[in-house]
Amino acid sequence: MSLKVVVCYGRPDDPDAFDAYYRDTHMPLARNIPGLVDFTWGKCSSLEGDEPPYYGVASLRFADAKALHTALTSEEMAAAAADVPNFATGGVTMYTQEEQSVVTA
Repeated sequence: MSLKVVVCYGRPDDPDAFDAYYRDTHMPLARNIPGLVDFTWGKCSSLEGDEPPYYGVASLRFADAKALHTALTSEEMAAAAADVPNFATGGVTMYTQEEQSVVTA
């Protein structure tokens, strides 16, 4: 089991500007969050062909509850959170998720 913070970004006013800012400014901030064991990002597309509910989703994975708590109360997480209004013009939804693998090797 691991824990993660999931960040769902709404469609930005200017997708190209969002992408550049996210890549060049926000990702480096997020990479500094203590206890981070994985950080993934991807743009969304709909299986039905219509517009998906989110433009993109980021997942920040932590090994356990202690690491997540440390991250959530860190200066680095505060800096990353404070940066979100600088580029997320389409809004943002954030939540934590406990994750368990259901596939065994």
